Amino acid sequence: MMRRWIVSDWRCGLAWEIVPSHRGDTRSCRGAVRGPRTPRPRETAARGLPSPPRLLPARPRSGLSFSQPPAAAMKDTAGKHKPKEPAPDKAKLAAGPPAPGDVEMKDVSAEPEAEQVESGEKSQKELDLITLEDIKEHVKQIEKAVSSKEPRFVLRALRALPPTCRRLNPTVLYKAINGFFVSNTSMRDFLLAFLEEPMDTEGDVQFRPRTGKAATVPLLPEAEAYLQLLLVIYLTNNKRYIEAQKCSDDLMQKIAAQNRRALDLVAAKCYYYHARVYEFLSKLDAVRSFLHARLRTATLRHDADGQATLLNLLLRNYLQYNLYDQAEKLVSKSIFPEQANNNEWARYLYYTGRIKAIQLEYSEARRTLTNALRKAPQHTAVGFKQTVHKLLIVVELLLGEIPDRLQFRQPSLKRSLMPYFLLTQAVRTGNLAKFNQVLEQFGEKFQTDGTYTLIIRLRHNVIKTGVRMISLSYSRISLTDIAQKLQLDSPEDAEFIVAKAIRDGVIEASINHERGYVQSKETIDIYGTREPQLAFHQRISFCLDIHNMSVKAMRFPPKSYNKDLESAEERREREQQDLEFAKEMAEDDDDGFP
Repeated sequence: MMRRWIVSDWRCGLAWEIVPSHRGDTRSCRGAVRGPRTPRPRETAARGLPSPPRLLPARPRSGLSFSQPPAAAMKDTAGKHKPKEPAPDKAKLAAGPPAPGDVEMKDVSAEPEAEQVESGEKSQKELDLITLEDIKEHVKQIEKAVSSKEPRFVLRALRALPPTCRRLNPTVLYKAINGFFVSNTSMRDFLLAFLEEPMDTEGDVQFRPRTGKAATVPLLPEAEAYLQLLLVIYLTNNKRYIEAQKCSDDLMQKIAAQNRRALDLVAAKCYYYHARVYEFLSKLDAVRSFLHARLRTATLRHDADGQATLLNLLLRNYLQYNLYDQAEKLVSKSIFPEQANNNEWARYLYYTGRIKAIQLEYSEARRTLTNALRKAPQHTAVGFKQTVHKLLIVVELLLGEIPDRLQFRQPSLKRSLMPYFLLTQAVRTGNLAKFNQVLEQFGEKFQTDGTYTLIIRLRHNVIKTGVRMISLSYSRISLTDIAQKLQLDSPEDAEFIVAKAIRDGVIEASINHERGYVQSKETIDIYGTREPQLAFHQRISFCLDIHNMSVKAMRFPPKSYNKDLESAEERREREQQDLEFAKEMAEDDDDGFP
């Protein structure tokens, strides 16, 4: 077996591969030098060969070893022997500008700033170009949906609408409107009037998505509505509400004049932002009749997405002006479409729960609010989940239950739910003084959240909780002491409150009106009552509701239900084969008997 070694010279950083001859002695390493090559320190170990003799110095001065390539060692060696640059003389720097005959050194500090500005401009141009390409792709998806009659392509474009709107600027919109509205010049001029013409810079490439014969073909109403919707969103995000209202009114007139099923999904988004503009202008009552008319039209055309969006917009409109009776009538007279997406379902369930809570239907309100949280997005829509949690906590307190402490500890909810946490502590302990203190301290916040009316009702629950705790602590207590502990005005008020608590089943006690005390009854076995049965019924109903909603939310690919089903010919062949097989089995049975 031929052996070979790799020898490195630390002085020049070169390596040789030495192969001994057959007649030579291996220890003397006589052989042919094949030339310089990169040393491979683990080569002998990888091939299972014996380790070569140590031909290198034990501790080379340059730090070169088998584990370090010669090139790196040369770099380190060169770095060590590199002379240091002399430090600048402070006297020369303080002397001022050089003489005319001297060479003036340029200030290099300004060059990185200029390079950063140029790189920023280039990155902004690249981002604008990417946004334009995305808009072009979305328009293609919409056109493909119209030609193939598949609404899922429109859903792809609308699903990418939020990230696209965050990157909009006047340059992108100006180029997009100029590029798409080639044949319709009047519409192009109308839309460009809302934008400032960007300054032309060198190197700008014109955006021309429609060239040749496509430029003469008019734009589809769906694509035109999508591009105008982008402009409405941009104006709304920049707080130009008057201009956004003008542009949105024109868009609504165009949508109302069309009767195209492919336009339904885009129209639903347009309805939402149209109502949003009027809400910013505090003119929601002005758009209510228009929304009712569009809801009637969407119901007649079986437009599920438009119907769901318009129902939510009308409920929001009514609740904004505290018109709970009209909102409840709208919910009772209409049917929310089952095909609506989860976002619209979450909004509808929240509005319904808010209506039920005002109308004292707390159990139904808690059910709808819990379903709204389940339908809401898991990682986004933090503001919506905060609003639902605030209302749900108040509803649970009104039901006489204490919310779970874990929901107050969630990072996204901890800060916003702090007043409600203090409120829960006051209700749990039955401390009426602490309850009044929290109500006085955070009253404005509760009014902003729209829960102040419901929180005022909690005063009776605080008193009920205090009466229950007193009943558990004392077997016999006077009405005067109860009035003092609950901070009531007189013992007569305490007598009325205790009597109502006994009637509602809050406590098991009796009142001695002559001597003026309350006698608590002995605690009975809770498993002998219907409370365990009701608790199990509530939990089982909750699980069944989750199962039913999960089944309804399942989605399948279109026209894929009949892939595994056999055709009529295959079924006849299978039946014929089964019949022949049965005949053969019968003949075999007959042959088996004499």
